[in-house]
Amino acid sequence: MSQKIDGTLQAAPALRTLAPSNRPGVSADTPARPVEAADSLKLTGEATNLQAIERELSSAPAIDAQRVAAVRESLQNGSYRIDPEAIASRMIDLDQQLHG
Repeated sequence: MSQKIDGTLQAAPALRTLAPSNRPGVSADTPARPVEAADSLKLTGEATNLQAIERELSSAPAIDAQRVAAVRESLQNGSYRIDPEAIASRMIDLDQQLHG
């Protein structure tokens, strides 16, 4: 079907209305019932474990106050020791994880 564009609007064809149902026990006054959803969701074991970890982490404090106090004390009394080999090793591990 093709239509010529000439600047005039054509009226859309009228929509048909459906007659009420003639089925026994169904009246035109009866409201439609919603359709029950058939979809379901089942989490895998991994997803359930991730949710448990998320709940645990959300309840844990963001800062380990005891560790901060221990580091602060060792800095103040001069006993804090920096291990450059451990730092370098962890940096290399992180780089390998990030860049494969």
